[in-house]
Amino acid sequence: MEPGIEAGIAARGRAVVVDCTLGMGGHSEALLQRFPDVHLIGLDRDEQALALAGARLEPYANRTDLVHAIYDEIADVVADLGFDGVDGVLFDLGVSSLQLDERERGFAYSYDAPLDMRMDTSRGPTAANIVNEYSEAELVRIIRAWGEEKFAGRIASAIVETRKVKPFSTTEELVAAIRSVVPAAAARTGGHPAKRTFQALRIEVNEELDVLDRAIPAAMDSLHTGGRVVVMSYHSLEDKITKRHFASRSKSSAPAGFPVELEEHKAQFKVLTRGTEKPTDQEIAENSRAASAKLRAVERILKRS
Repeated sequence: MEPGIEAGIAARGRAVVVDCTLGMGGHSEALLQRFPDVHLIGLDRDEQALALAGARLEPYANRTDLVHAIYDEIADVVADLGFDGVDGVLFDLGVSSLQLDERERGFAYSYDAPLDMRMDTSRGPTAANIVNEYSEAELVRIIRAWGEEKFAGRIASAIVETRKVKPFSTTEELVAAIRSVVPAAAARTGGHPAKRTFQALRIEVNEELDVLDRAIPAAMDSLHTGGRVVVMSYHSLEDKITKRHFASRSKSSAPAGFPVELEEHKAQFKVLTRGTEKPTDQEIAENSRAASAKLRAVERILKRS
């Protein structure tokens, strides 16, 4: 992201960077410390995270705008703050350490908690609403699609049968229902038997993939020439969305066989990563949750029309 920041400073005297997944403010703090001419916009749907990040970034308050928003709202946020574009956008996707470590949020299958999973606890349905109200067919669909779980049919059936006796209210109750139908051998080789189902429910509760599908092109559209979007994803569904948008905007749109490439057909972006960049051993040692991270980056090379 550094070249995009430097390009913004050279062109306009300062660079504007959006941290679309502010979390507890670690990435933002590092950017503000390293680049004294950066103005940072931090977005998060989690009000608790915003408060904690605000305290952490207080020394840089004159160079920050922290906004309670979902990251597909990036265009509106940037415009509302009076900026005509930005020089860098960062997405660090997945569940933050704050959300995983706060037991009452219900993101983790390793301890008992209310079955919630909302990143923004001020609105929207919970995971309990989904497991208690979705039809068996709907449960099969989301567990198979969002969780990539081969035992989706068995798990959905177990959920429906269990809730007939008593509606689900805690993570422990859901884990027990999943364990009852996932073969022990699969659990030994594929990790915790509830891992994929919990991922699927979290994605459904927060509409994560639909939001990301809107957010990536919106972020790309917000860039000044030379600006960059960097995305760190943690599972294949997020990475596929990112790859698709980056690739589609980084090639000519001229019809096949067209003799001349017109200005409007030229690629607007350049993909900066060959495949995906993965964390180093040192980064994994410092943060084990980074082990599955994949990084992609793209740069705007054609001026916005």
